[in-house]
Amino acid sequence: MGALARTVGRGWPIDRAAEDDDASMLLNLSQLMVGFLLAVFVAIGAYAAGSLSRSGAIAAMLVGTLTFGVGGPLPAVLLLLFFLSSSALSRVGGAQKRRVATAFAKGGRRDHGQVLANGGLAAMLSVGYGMTGDSMWLAGLAGALAAVNADTWATELGVLAPQSPRVITTGELVEAGTSGAISGPGLLAALGGALLIGLPTAVAAPPALSLAVIVGGLAGTLFDSLLGATVQAIYTCPKCVKETERHPLHTCGTPTVPLRGWRWLDNDGVNFGASLTGALVTAGIWGAFGILV
Repeated sequence: MGALARTVGRGWPIDRAAEDDDASMLLNLSQLMVGFLLAVFVAIGAYAAGSLSRSGAIAAMLVGTLTFGVGGPLPAVLLLLFFLSSSALSRVGGAQKRRVATAFAKGGRRDHGQVLANGGLAAMLSVGYGMTGDSMWLAGLAGALAAVNADTWATELGVLAPQSPRVITTGELVEAGTSGAISGPGLLAALGGALLIGLPTAVAAPPALSLAVIVGGLAGTLFDSLLGATVQAIYTCPKCVKETERHPLHTCGTPTVPLRGWRWLDNDGVNFGASLTGALVTAGIWGAFGILV
């Protein structure tokens, strides 16, 4: 692989040959300020559109500032592709989704927990990529975003499928929206979400990285389903007799009762696990590719 593939796309254009350290520092502060302003603009717009809660908007400003201001143009594009596509899909099939919304832990407005669970790891990896230009950081951040994007697409579009999904561990037919359930349309949607993040990485690295990102994204969303079917905290509403991620109260106002899983592992934790899996799988494949060539 050599130094070329490990140093392409180092973030915002910086004259690294410049001798003047003060000028270089000023340029870094300028790009950080541009990143901050862009993050604020996106967060305020998303809050006004109903996609983010107040705490979610604040968290989005932090994630966006690190990704845009330090990571550079490519991480910024990948994060925007995730956020804009997932926000748009959340508005598709509103009436049908409202019927299964009681199973989900939170509503349509993403709060700080959701923002950090989905974008926090990618933001941290963006800092590493922006500071070093090493494509291993790019692989990790793209894999993390591919996983959460694939999972979001699978959730938003999978619940609209006419056929019932199946639990990933047992194959049992369950209601749409059940944690740990997958379907054919949902998997196809996950592939589309991973492709949306994976393909743009080809502008900064060989096409093999795009393939690694797509595989990592699918691995992350499948791991999300596995956690949902096994150890994620799931509750039941005695009044509605329905499984739900909501606690302590169901949408009807009835206190929910623990059904299975680890009490500390909520949906945000599962989403972070998917993000981490996507990053590790992608970076592992990309690292192996570098050794082989």
